[in-house]
Amino acid sequence: MSPDNTTITSDVPSPAAADRRERALSGPLLAALGLLAAFAPVAMDLYLPAFPQMVTALHTSGSLVQLTMTAFLAGGCIGQFLFGPLSDRLGRRGPLLAGCVIAVVASVTAAAAPSIGLLIVARAVQGFMGAAGMVIGRAVIADRARGVEAARSFTLVMLVNGVVPVIAPFLGSLLLAAGSWRVPMWFIVVVSLVTLALTAWLVPESLPTARRAEIRAERAASPDAGPCFGSRRFVAHAVCFVFSFSTLMAYISGSSFLYQSVLGFGSLQYGLLFGLNAMVLTCCSTCSARLVRHYGPGRLLSIGLCLTIIGVAGVLAIVLTGAPARWILVPLAIAVGSCGFNLGNSTSLAMSAVPGASGRASALLGGFQFGMAAVVSSALSVLEGRGALPVAGIMVVTGVIAALARLVGATVPFDDPAGAGTSRA
Repeated sequence: MSPDNTTITSDVPSPAAADRRERALSGPLLAALGLLAAFAPVAMDLYLPAFPQMVTALHTSGSLVQLTMTAFLAGGCIGQFLFGPLSDRLGRRGPLLAGCVIAVVASVTAAAAPSIGLLIVARAVQGFMGAAGMVIGRAVIADRARGVEAARSFTLVMLVNGVVPVIAPFLGSLLLAAGSWRVPMWFIVVVSLVTLALTAWLVPESLPTARRAEIRAERAASPDAGPCFGSRRFVAHAVCFVFSFSTLMAYISGSSFLYQSVLGFGSLQYGLLFGLNAMVLTCCSTCSARLVRHYGPGRLLSIGLCLTIIGVAGVLAIVLTGAPARWILVPLAIAVGSCGFNLGNSTSLAMSAVPGASGRASALLGGFQFGMAAVVSSALSVLEGRGALPVAGIMVVTGVIAALARLVGATVPFDDPAGAGTSRA
């Protein structure tokens, strides 16, 4: 049995303890945490089909409309680095509610913005405050669960993170058909209000005052991010998570051009294929959540990354060999589906490596996730028009890096000081 799986079983000392943790992460609470995780991808991707209309309606340029996306990503990246450590000091609930409230205000401002300048500012604030839900939601899971239950919960929440970016543009196109570009933006306002209401109702404080005092004492002794970067197990699985998500982002960012310009599908067929891959991702995430109790997150992550390598290698091989272009649909589905095994399990293994710094660890995961997403999206924008090779190339590079990081993380022994902490609650 691998070290990862040994630790997972040791984190569940008794059936009674496991039952307590399951109650601590009840279905309604997980639903609220899932909605917190969904807000950023909904706000980021729902209005993408409206870009051309926004150029005309706001009397601006395509590059400035694109800047509204960049502003959101930049705000989200910075926000995650701030809210994680802040929630370690002040508790989870207060900063989370404050972020949700201001995100609602920013969402209303963005939906009603009369100019592109105000829209860019509102989107930056929206991303910054929306990051609170993603980073603190992960920290709440790490506070309340360990081992298998944590891996299962992270997988279910990551399911939202993976599926929403895939289906949001299609939903946005349906909303756009009902009115102007402001309809998707007002839908984001509704999502932010529901998120705020469920957070206030269902998400309790998960970091006791005494534990906050311990964290402050630890920070005084180590003011930088040392507890996280000092753990090779955390670093390896954080890299694995970030680059697995980047593989998915490469597909999402390049899919419109790939499906319609390269493969020649129409907009309706594009939406159906997008939805099909979303179903594949959902099924794989659901299987991972069910199987993790029996096989542990380490083994499932390794299986997922093997599928990733098979998928991205197939995509690249078809592009380079000149095989029938539509054959690429099968390895693409494998690569996208594999993320259902990768995202939640890599998050669980990374967070369990530093149980005393959940907020900081979550901030690093989310911050670098957003940062790499911006890099991948920008790279594909620059390389647009060069066929399917840029998408295939980026998916291969990110998939290989994720797999190599997993190999490093799996070889760190639990009695190694650099990997210490993974077996203790």
